[in-house]
Amino acid sequence: MFMKPYQVDNLKRQYPVGTRVKLNSMSGENNMPSGMEGKVEFVDDIGQLQMIWDNGSTLALIPGEDSFSKIAEPVPEPDQETGMTMGGI
Repeated sequence: MFMKPYQVDNLKRQYPVGTRVKLNSMSGENNMPSGMEGKVEFVDDIGQLQMIWDNGSTLALIPGEDSFSKIAEPVPEPDQETGMTMGGI
C-alpha cells in the first residue's frame, strides 16, 4: 500500500518526533510483544513510523499493517541556554 504525499504529511503531524506509542501487534515479528512501548524517531517519506523501542529495537511501524496506539505527545525539551521550553513563555 503506497501512501499519497498528503497522507504522509498527516502522519507526520499526528506522530511528531518523540511521540510515545504502544504496540498491539506487529505483522511478522514474534519478538515484538503486545504492550511494548517506544518513541517515534521520525515518519519517513513512505509513511512508516521509524521507532526507538524500549527494548532497544528500531523496527518501523507500518500504519494499516501493524496495530498500535498513541499514548503520549512529545514533551518539549528545555532550551540549553535559557532552560525554557520552546513554544511557551
